Amino acid sequence: MHVHFVAVAGTGMGALAGLFKAAGHEVSGSDVSFYPPMGPALERWGIRLMTGFDPAHLDPRPDLVVIGNVCRPTNPEARAAIDRGMRVTTMAHALAEHMLAGRSPLVVAGTHGKTTTSSMCAWILHEAGKDPGFLIGGLPKNFEASFRLPEGAASASDRRGLPLLTEAGVSRRRTPFVVEGDEYDTAFFEKTPKFWHYRPEVGVVTSMEHDHVDIYPDAASYEAAFRGFVERIPEAGLLVAAAHDPRVVDVVTRSARSEVAWFALEGDDTHGEPPHWLAAPAEAGAGRQSFDLYAGGVMAGRFALRMPGHHNVRNAVAAIAAAAQGFGVPLSTATSALARFDGVRRRQDLVLEARGVRVYDDFAHHPTAVDETLRALRSRHPEGALWAVFEPRSATACRALHQEPYARAFGAADRVVLAPLGRPEIAAGERLDLDRLVRDLERAGKRAEAAASVDAIVAAIARDAREGDTVALLSNGAFGGIHDKLRGALATGAR
Repeated sequence: MHVHFVAVAGTGMGALAGLFKAAGHEVSGSDVSFYPPMGPALERWGIRLMTGFDPAHLDPRPDLVVIGNVCRPTNPEARAAIDRGMRVTTMAHALAEHMLAGRSPLVVAGTHGKTTTSSMCAWILHEAGKDPGFLIGGLPKNFEASFRLPEGAASASDRRGLPLLTEAGVSRRRTPFVVEGDEYDTAFFEKTPKFWHYRPEVGVVTSMEHDHVDIYPDAASYEAAFRGFVERIPEAGLLVAAAHDPRVVDVVTRSARSEVAWFALEGDDTHGEPPHWLAAPAEAGAGRQSFDLYAGGVMAGRFALRMPGHHNVRNAVAAIAAAAQGFGVPLSTATSALARFDGVRRRQDLVLEARGVRVYDDFAHHPTAVDETLRALRSRHPEGALWAVFEPRSATACRALHQEPYARAFGAADRVVLAPLGRPEIAAGERLDLDRLVRDLERAGKRAEAAASVDAIVAAIARDAREGDTVALLSNGAFGGIHDKLRGALATGAR
């Protein structure tokens, strides 16, 4: 089958194109540009690439056209595919119909932590010999790519129903396929959340905090998307849910049809839901975090992570619960797997160390994620100054919705540098006020500034950062090439 992707260079679309290629299909794709890392990766996977959007890219006629959700109704290539009556679909439907059929989807949803939790799930299942497939919106460092096709195919007997029963009566699921469940919409011609279409047999909800305001104008509409996800987990399935989050508890208790496995950390308010999976964080050192795990009130052992931060403990407990309770992975296997889990690129990712200055790259952009990331880095590096260099780029981050939460989110940092808004077209009354944020941070005792450009940020770090300092680059985008620019500036040794 010839599958053509319109807007192929996005993280999710590119990975799905790679999956189709791995499954033996002829795959082509178009986009406005093919910058690293996705462009070179697509070439390496053997995807035939076409620059720009042009109806001519649809000749010869593909068997299936997958249209990315970044495309607008005016996209000439997408429009031509629809108008010519081609078989057109979305990323979510293509994944569900061609990759998830006959397998047991484990879908990880939530405002925060879903990339890391998905990666942990995939790694634990891999180490347990479950031959999992996966599609993740980040690059797990333990794998070569953000996607994987299971090596084995589900047998015909595996396709008849949800859980299979062994002679001992123990539930056995089919080959697992881990999906990072994005709540963003599918396409301009189908405005439904992507994670509604992934057929979850095991689901995880890590957290729920109003996000994607360009799609969900208020908290109620955002939570409605998660209600739909929870409702789609069948009675024979399993839902792993965060008991510490009151929004998750409300949605799950009202909507779940499946068995629910609650998870929490010791000391959490669990809103009346006793957690079956409970973690007690233990000592944290440079680059590591330990915790004791209790399952059903019984001590199940001590786990060690290579990534600090209580948020990573939450991610790990959710992954353990999904793998152990959902797919029968022994806890001893999960213990050894997590001890060797190297994390995800752009999640507390040390990308540069020069002149004694450590530079980390992180995807954090929501205030909660910014706060958790900075506190984790502070615990990893208590010495020296901690710089928080933040690019407000997403539709949510650029709006005043989180004006006050951002003023609190940088509490662990010593110095805060704000890049220009990534969406200056937002009306002034709705826009995040960077000058006000600087004033609020200065009142809290921080040294803060709103920089005029990425080059100005690079110059400030090169001039003022001292040996022992840690710089956290926080953005959900490329941040104007700041990583390479900073590498060059620090390498010169100039102050």
